Amino acid sequence: MTDSSEWLIYRGAGEPHDGMSRLPPPPPWRDFSARGAETAREPAGDGSRDRRLGAHRHLAELHRPGAEELEMINAALYLRRPLLVTGSPGAGKSTLAHSVAYELGLGAVLRWSIVSRSALQDGLYHYDAIARLQDVQIAAQGGYGSAAGSPGSVEAIGGYIRLGPLGTALLPSDTPRVLLIDELDKSDIDLPNDLLNVLEEGEFEIPELRRLADRLPDGEAEVLTADGTKVRVRDGRVRCTSFPFVVLTSNGERDFPAPLMRRCIHLELGRPDHNRLATFVRAHLGDEAARAGDDLIARFLERSRGELLATDQLLNALYLTDAAAPPSRERLADLLIQRLDRPR
Repeated sequence: MTDSSEWLIYRGAGEPHDGMSRLPPPPPWRDFSARGAETAREPAGDGSRDRRLGAHRHLAELHRPGAEELEMINAALYLRRPLLVTGSPGAGKSTLAHSVAYELGLGAVLRWSIVSRSALQDGLYHYDAIARLQDVQIAAQGGYGSAAGSPGSVEAIGGYIRLGPLGTALLPSDTPRVLLIDELDKSDIDLPNDLLNVLEEGEFEIPELRRLADRLPDGEAEVLTADGTKVRVRDGRVRCTSFPFVVLTSNGERDFPAPLMRRCIHLELGRPDHNRLATFVRAHLGDEAARAGDDLIARFLERSRGELLATDQLLNALYLTDAAAPPSRERLADLLIQRLDRPR
């Protein structure tokens, strides 16, 4: 291109135009068009696997994790212990969970994204007491009262309970589910300790069902899972039969209590080398993009020795400079790859 503005879609001219028709397809890791129905064991619908592992992951088949990484992952599998993965942003911590689930055929990854307000209850289940109360009032006004199976009745209580990602992972199954508890270091001070008992025992109680167990048919209630499917819970207790493969991720922003650490297998992902970065790029953008962007990969690697950078930034820069191809390629890449630890 001879004009550096030709790649621009929005031009700030204040006049409407059909520029959106020239917008290229989204980057593979931001493509949500494949979303559709997904089941617990057939994760074919939401595109999350491709966004995490890369749409061109078959081109990266020759890459293998390092020996220590493989050993720690397998140790967690053998010992049925959570895997605590620490590393800088974009190091591939979350991708690890998707990679294990994909290779071992363990179905869709259950993801619990942690924020400062997250509590153990959020991961286990949610009981919508307000919706049940409203249904009871509506049924009473309609003359249905508390007839068996009517909205708000004891028999219908399961319809107001939805298991969270952790609760779904602990359901009985022949093979383990993969649970990603993402960015645990973002939680408040209590959550790591609150997780201890559930992760140690592999079970939890739903008091709302436990109290009514003797009034439910066979003591069972049908509840909704985090996958959107329905399962029956007996006597208000969820007990796993295969302990899930639990991946806890952390950016290393805080220390965790010793009781949690001793229950986990700890894996620290170091800074990737040139070969691993190139493989990462090939998996998401293809072999040609990796070759064309080799200079940007080298620059990224050099800068990362003294600056906090994320591999997501490198992918963004490679995609945009390849799709847009402006003359000021290096300048645009520098705008997109800014150090994350700079003073604000």
